[in-house]
Amino acid sequence: MSNTTSNRSKLEAIKQGFGKAGPVIALIILCIFLSIANPNFLTVTNILSVAGQASYSGFLALGMMVCILTAGIDLSIGFTMTLSSVIMATLAVKMQVSPFISLLMAIVSGAILGLINGLLLTAGKLPHPFISTMGTQNIYKGLSLVITGATPIAGLPALIRWPGAAFLSSNRDTFLGKIPVSFVLMVIMFIIFSVFLNYTTLGRHIYAVGGNIETAKLSGINVNFVRTSVYVISGIMAAMGGIILAGRTDSAYPLSGLLLENDAIASVIIGGTSFFGGKGTVLGTFSGVLLIAVLRNGLNLLNVNADIQTVVIGAVIIIAVFIDVVRSGAFTSVRRKRKAQT
Repeated sequence: MSNTTSNRSKLEAIKQGFGKAGPVIALIILCIFLSIANPNFLTVTNILSVAGQASYSGFLALGMMVCILTAGIDLSIGFTMTLSSVIMATLAVKMQVSPFISLLMAIVSGAILGLINGLLLTAGKLPHPFISTMGTQNIYKGLSLVITGATPIAGLPALIRWPGAAFLSSNRDTFLGKIPVSFVLMVIMFIIFSVFLNYTTLGRHIYAVGGNIETAKLSGINVNFVRTSVYVISGIMAAMGGIILAGRTDSAYPLSGLLLENDAIASVIIGGTSFFGGKGTVLGTFSGVLLIAVLRNGLNLLNVNADIQTVVIGAVIIIAVFIDVVRSGAFTSVRRKRKAQT
C-alpha cells in the first residue's frame, strides 16, 4: 500500500515538474525546428529582433497574468495600451507638454482605465470581468479613434522613443548595440513581478483569491481590493507596453491594440497559468511570451500568410486551454458528478 502511494507521489511530482518545464521544452523544440527550416532564424540579428518584438507583448502578458491568477480576464488590455499611448502622444506632440510628464500621464491613464475595469467588477457587481472588459474594450477603442481622428500621431520626442527604440550601446556593430533596451526593461519587470507575487502580501493574496475566493474571504482577505488591484496593475502594464510600442514605431496608432489580448492570453496560458485561477509562474509566462514571439517570427520567415498565422495562433490558444482543463482535472470532476447523479 505504501509503495503504491509512494509511486503515485513520484508520478505526481514528475507530472508537476514536466508541467512547469513544458513551456521551456516547447520553446526549445520550436527553435530547433525553425533553425532547421530556415537558416536565417538562428542568427544573432534575428534572435535579438525577436526579443525586441516580444517586449511590449511581455508587459501585456504580465498584466493579463495577474488577472487570470484571480480567475478573471482583461479583454480591454490591448486598447488600454492604445488609449494610454494616444493620450501620451497627444500631450507630447499636439499640446507640446513635457515628454517626461507625457510619459507619466500614459502610466496614470493606464492605471485609471484599469481601475474602471476593477470597479465595474467589484463596486458595479458585474458577474464576470469578461463582460465588463469586453465593454470597456470597445469604449477605449472608440476614444482612441475619436482623439486621433483615426490618424496615427507621429514625430514623438526622443525621450518617449527611447524605451522602445534604443539599444544598450550606440555602436550598432557591437553585441550590446544589438540588444534592445525594451527587452532589458521587460526582463527587469518580469523579475520584479516574480518577487512581487512570491514575497509580498498582495501577491500571495492574488493566488489565494484565484485558488478559492470563499476561503480567501473567510481568511480575512479583502477580495474586492485584490480583484480591483489586479486590473489597475494590468492597466499600468498595458500603458508601459504602449510606451514601448509607440517608441518602437515612433507613433501612436489608434488601432495598435487590435487583437493583442489574444497574444497576451495565449502567452499566459501556454506558460502554465491556470485559466481557473490560483496557479501560474512568472517564468512560465516569460517562456510563453517568447514562444509566441518565436512562432510569429518563424511563420514570417517561412512566408506563411498573415491570415494563416492568425489561424495558427487561435489553434495554439485552444490547445493551451485544453491542456489546462486536462491538467486541472476538470474532466475528472465532471465525470464524478455524473456518476454521483446516476
